[in-house]
Amino acid sequence: MTNPENILRDYSANPSLTEPEHFTVPDEYAGLRLDQALVKFFPEYSRSRLQEWITGQQVKVDGEFATTKQKVWGGEKLEVFPQSHPTEQPYLAEDIALDIVYEDDALLVINKPVGLVVHPGSGNWEGTLLNALLHYAPQLAEVPRAGIVHRLDKDTSGLLVVAKTIPAQTALVRQLEARTVQREYLALVHGELTRAGKVDAPIGRHPTQRVKMAVVEKGKPAVTHYQIERKFPSCTLLRCRLETGRTHQIRVHLTYIGHPLVGDSVYLKGPQKCVPKLRELLSSFPRQALHATRLGLEHPVTGELMEWHVPLPQDMVELLRQIKAIADEPA
Repeated sequence: MTNPENILRDYSANPSLTEPEHFTVPDEYAGLRLDQALVKFFPEYSRSRLQEWITGQQVKVDGEFATTKQKVWGGEKLEVFPQSHPTEQPYLAEDIALDIVYEDDALLVINKPVGLVVHPGSGNWEGTLLNALLHYAPQLAEVPRAGIVHRLDKDTSGLLVVAKTIPAQTALVRQLEARTVQREYLALVHGELTRAGKVDAPIGRHPTQRVKMAVVEKGKPAVTHYQIERKFPSCTLLRCRLETGRTHQIRVHLTYIGHPLVGDSVYLKGPQKCVPKLRELLSSFPRQALHATRLGLEHPVTGELMEWHVPLPQDMVELLRQIKAIADEPA
């Protein structure tokens, strides 16, 4: 394949951007969408980031601003302004307390508290678990994503594993892909379930509400197993086991079967059938009642099967205590 034309730098560019970079599209790229061609010139950036450059008028094709669906056919002159963005900056190490359940030379297992964002992103570039990890173990700066291989939502508490080396991270990612990592959650849901079950329904981005996920026909395969941990009036404590690990999987699947999580401000819509005495208590819980309670995996170095458990956090313990107290009151 013909190598792209050498980059020519124009230092008279708009000072709010970095200097523009110029390319000629090789004939071999004919028929590619522009963002697909840009990946070949900028392999260090994600496709979504390059699409942002196009929509932000940071890419010109033959002197005209490009569009996201535009294709290239070979010979076009590209002018690209790779503007600085927080996602391309080194992350800040911050002294944030960590509840470490287990640690060795290859692994860290964290009991994540409610309210801690796992990875920096829009609106949360600092104060995250990644920032905390970089302070606790500075060598994690040499590992992609500071060793993070899976995530928990900001308001979900519980167990999360971090790889301390690149080989360990690769091994853990392979285990996740092979669905051999055991992850169990305790979830308090609306409604009274009577038996265990499985939800096998594909999950993808919600077609109209982009901050939400949903069960959609063309989504990625997703399977959640659940069993009853404890029954209460108007609600049930479930133990959920993930077979896959899609964004918001438990929240989406339980909503899909008509049993949304107590306190879930994103997926819980409208009043739920509820014993009057419990209505105010359940509606006032300030976050989704979801906790990652068990984690099991094969150690990436020794091959040993390892398992960790953490109890419910205090806010969920207190919620269940109050539910039981109300349920035990005389009629």
